[in-house]
Amino acid sequence: MTRPLQHIAFAALLLLGLTAGSCMKWDYGDTEEFEASGAGLFIVNEGNFQYGNASLSYYDPETRRVENEVFRRANGFKLGDTAQSMTVRNGAGWVVVNNSHVIFAIDPGTFREIGRITGFTSPRCIHFLSDEKAYVTQLWDNRIFIVDPKRYKITGYIECPGMTMESGSTEQMVQRGRYLFVNCWSYQNRILKIDTETDTVVGELTVGIQPTSLAMDCNGKLWTVTDGGYEDSPYGCEAPSLYRIDPETFTVEKQFRFNLGDAPSEVQLNGTGDTLYWINDDIWQMDVGAERVPVRPFLEFRGTKYYGLTVDPVRGDVYVADAIDCQQPGIVYRYSAAGELLDQFYTGVIPGAFCWK
Repeated sequence: MTRPLQHIAFAALLLLGLTAGSCMKWDYGDTEEFEASGAGLFIVNEGNFQYGNASLSYYDPETRRVENEVFRRANGFKLGDTAQSMTVRNGAGWVVVNNSHVIFAIDPGTFREIGRITGFTSPRCIHFLSDEKAYVTQLWDNRIFIVDPKRYKITGYIECPGMTMESGSTEQMVQRGRYLFVNCWSYQNRILKIDTETDTVVGELTVGIQPTSLAMDCNGKLWTVTDGGYEDSPYGCEAPSLYRIDPETFTVEKQFRFNLGDAPSEVQLNGTGDTLYWINDDIWQMDVGAERVPVRPFLEFRGTKYYGLTVDPVRGDVYVADAIDCQQPGIVYRYSAAGELLDQFYTGVIPGAFCWK
């Protein structure tokens, strides 16, 4: 994901890219046959902005085998420019490619394309409400797009209040009942509440500067973490915080404050939803009912750049993506729930997001 380490450059270049009609040229070539296992992990490798070197990797936890560049190898053309996220639903994997303005639908076993949705501004994440309806968040757009996945069509928009096309930003989404919650990340400080039956924003909650992620725990509580912005940011800079939010009353229940200069990100939950994980140089772990953040990390910093995080919903293993220098292939480390290193493997450039099959 495009997070604070690339934020300034990304913001400056994105408008240029959009103005110039930045898009991928889909050059088709030879293809390979794949038949992936029933359970596995997709790694979305962001690649460098405007380099067109995004890629998709696939890891089998049972065999500990990794296949890189599976999208290009299966389809005969590159994934595109700046891959952002991926979701699997009903036998299809949906890969969001931010700066190519496209979402690909693929067969998660063969990695072959089965459809695509185009026409986005700068898509970030997709959330399914049904087989016929999904929301797609955007960077630098004051709208959330409504799509029909069956027809691969954009069908409408949700106008987000308090945003312009230049400062608009919506990111991750979680749902509870008829209401969906979305964090406004870039130069924003709000969580929005959307009525999915009317496709309208019905509430907004102010938190700290730049909430970077969103998760719903086993108690139905909403979690977000803010990065606090950066020094000399036009939006300001402050100490970041971790928030626990009651979605029923849409109020902050608990605020855990970090130090100025910290950069927490990537709030994740284990499969049972009772243990929280996040990145803040180190990898941190906390029970969702805790009254204070831990004083010692779950995994200590290895001296490079932790950039992505996920937890195996069945085994409880913790996967950490290391972007290294954001130029060479990254590394993913696999740890047990007790913190024992089980495996490590190379991926594409800037592994930033994960998706369990």
